[in-house]
Amino acid sequence: MPKGKGNAIAQNRKASHDFFIEDTFEAGIVLKGTEIKSIRAGRVNMKDSFARVSKGEVFLHNMHISPYEQGNQFNHEPTRMRKLLLHRKEINRLIGETQQQGYSLVPLKMYIKNGVAKVLIGLGKGKKKYDKREDLKRKQAKRDIDRAIKNSGY
Repeated sequence: MPKGKGNAIAQNRKASHDFFIEDTFEAGIVLKGTEIKSIRAGRVNMKDSFARVSKGEVFLHNMHISPYEQGNQFNHEPTRMRKLLLHRKEINRLIGETQQQGYSLVPLKMYIKNGVAKVLIGLGKGKKKYDKREDLKRKQAKRDIDRAIKNSGY
């Protein structure tokens, strides 16, 4: 199965708008208690989340996993910091890459693969405002071309 092709539970659509994604990594995620039940129910929001390398480990910040409804007092905190599971070689590479100016670790997608929750994180370089406008123009032009082809009968 290719990287990132599981049954997607949540996607960070804003990531491709705000960053040029240069490389992706598949990472496991350390969960507590009822978090996996909420993830399977699709109650995940990755909108403002980001990953950071600290002390030789990668952590995911601000990813919101809603508390499980049938949970009890052992429910989890929704936006707690979660550890990502990567190989040492990958972490060392990420440390080198993120120390360069303008590079960030951005979670792109969460999915379940072989019964285990995985996060696809991307190494991204931030887009400037004019880059974002250029992308929007390109998308609109492609839409217009597709619409014209569809209406012409091809």
